[in-house]
Amino acid sequence: MAVPPASATVAPVPGSAEARRLNIGFLAMVVGMFMAILDIQIVASSIAKIQAGISASAEEIAWIQTSYLIAEVIGIPLSGLLNRALGMRVLFMISAVSFTASSALCALAWDLNSLIVFRVFQGFLGAAMIPTTMAAAFSLFGPNRSMLQQVTVGMVATLAPSIGPTLGGWITENLSWHWLFLVNVIPGVLAAFTVSVCIPRTRLNLSLIRNIDLIGLSAMALFLGSFEWLFEEGPKSGWLEDRQLTLWIGVCIVAGGIFFHRAFSRSNPVVDLTIFRDRNFAIGSLAATTIGFGLFGAVYLTPLFLGAVRGYSSLQIGQIMSVGGLAMFVGGPIAGALIRKIDPRIVLAIGLTLACIGLYWNSFLTADAGFSEFMWPQIFRGAGLIMCMVPSNFITLGTLPPHKLPNATGLVTVCRNLGGAVGLAGLNTLMLFYSNLHEQELGSSMSISRPEIMSFLHQAELRLAAEGVVNPEGQALIELGRRLQIEASVMTFNNLFLTMSICFAAMILLVPLMKRPGPAGGPAEH
Repeated sequence: MAVPPASATVAPVPGSAEARRLNIGFLAMVVGMFMAILDIQIVASSIAKIQAGISASAEEIAWIQTSYLIAEVIGIPLSGLLNRALGMRVLFMISAVSFTASSALCALAWDLNSLIVFRVFQGFLGAAMIPTTMAAAFSLFGPNRSMLQQVTVGMVATLAPSIGPTLGGWITENLSWHWLFLVNVIPGVLAAFTVSVCIPRTRLNLSLIRNIDLIGLSAMALFLGSFEWLFEEGPKSGWLEDRQLTLWIGVCIVAGGIFFHRAFSRSNPVVDLTIFRDRNFAIGSLAATTIGFGLFGAVYLTPLFLGAVRGYSSLQIGQIMSVGGLAMFVGGPIAGALIRKIDPRIVLAIGLTLACIGLYWNSFLTADAGFSEFMWPQIFRGAGLIMCMVPSNFITLGTLPPHKLPNATGLVTVCRNLGGAVGLAGLNTLMLFYSNLHEQELGSSMSISRPEIMSFLHQAELRLAAEGVVNPEGQALIELGRRLQIEASVMTFNNLFLTMSICFAAMILLVPLMKRPGPAGGPAEH
C-alpha cells in the first residue's frame, strides 16, 4: 500500500479500529504537548530550590528559564518546515525522545553551565510537540469530527500553565528539584512509543531540509532569540538605559529585517509568512497573542499578589489557583458544544468578555483579599480563557488547507508565547512605574499630624510596648512604612489587572472583522 504524503491524511471512519488507534495516538501527543508547556511553569516556581542546589547567583539562575524560552521560541516556527519534510509521526517521535533525553540530562546536570546547555536542548528539541499536536487535531480527524480534539488541545494549553506553579512547588518540597525534570521521562517514552505505533506513516520529503534557507534560518533564530531575551531583561535593566540592551535592540531589528525579507522573497522560506494575508489567520493570531498575555499574565500576577501582599504559602496559593483550572475543565466542553450550534465568533466574543470581566473584577483588590475575593474572578477568567482558546483555534485554523496547518499552528503558538513574554515584560515595566507613583502619592499624604496617622501610630506603640519591644515609637514608624508599601502594592496590582482587562476589551472589537467559518470547518462565508 502506498504511503500518503504528509499533507494528505484521510480521516478514519468513526468507531473503526483505525479511529480508535488514532485517538490513542492523539492522546499520546497531547501528553507530550502537556509536558512541554508544563515544564516552563514547574521550573519557574522552583527556581530558588535549583539555585541552592547548583550554587548559582540570582542573576545567573534566571538563564535556566531564559535559555529554555529562547530555544523553544526558535524551535516552534521550524516545526512547519520539519512537518512537511518528515511528517508529523516522525517529527513528534524525534521531538518527544529528544525532550525526554534532555530532561534526564537536566536532572543529571553538575553545574549551572551544564544545566543551561541541557535546557537549551530541551526547549529547542521539544518545541515541535506543541504545534504538531495542534495540527494533528485538524488533519488526523477531518474538520467534521475534530471538535473534541480541538477542545482537548485548548484545555491542555490553558490548564498546564495554571497548575504548573502548584505542581512544581509540591515536587520540590516533597522530592527534590531533580524530579522537576525526571517526571518527564516515563510519560515521554510512552508518548513516543504510542505515537510510533498508532499514528500512520507519511512519505518523507527530505529535499525541503537539503534546500533550507540557512541565512533565513540564522536570521530567524537571532531575531526571535534576541526578541525573547530583550523582553525578559528589559524591565529590570531599564531598557534603553542599558548600553548592552540597546545594542541587542539594534541586532534584533537588523536580524528581523533580514528574516522578513527572505521570508517574503524566497520560494522555499524557513517560515511561510504569506499566510498572514488571510484575514482570519491574522486576527486569530492577534487573539492568540492576547490570550497568551491573559493566561501567563494572570498566572504571574495572582501568586505574586498572594505571596507578597498576603504572605500565603505555596499550598494556599495553589488552592486559590485551582479554581481557575476547574473553571477551564467545565468551560472547555461547553465551548466545544456551543461552536457546533452557533457562530464561533459569538463564542469567542463570549470568552473574551468573560475573561475581561474576571480581570476587571480583580482590579478591586484590597490588602485583605483572599480566597473568596479571588474565587469568582478566577471562575470568570478561567472559563473565559478556555472559551477563547477553542473558538480562536477553530476560526484561525479550521478553514486552512491541510498542507498549511503545520506552518500555521507553529505561528499561532509563537504568537501566544510571545504574547506571554511581551505581556510579562510590559507588566513588570508598569509594575515599577505604578509602584513608584503610588508610593510617592501615599508618602506625600503620610503626615503624622493627620488624625488617622496619629491613631495608627498610637495603637501600634501601645501594642508593641505591651509585647516588650525596644523603642516602640521607632518600630511603629517602621510598621507605618510597611503598611504604605503594602497599600501601594495593592493599588499597583489593581492597575495591572485593569490594563489586562482593557486589552481583552479591545480584542472583542476585532472579532466582527473575522469571517464566519462554514459548517464544520468548511470554506469561510463571506
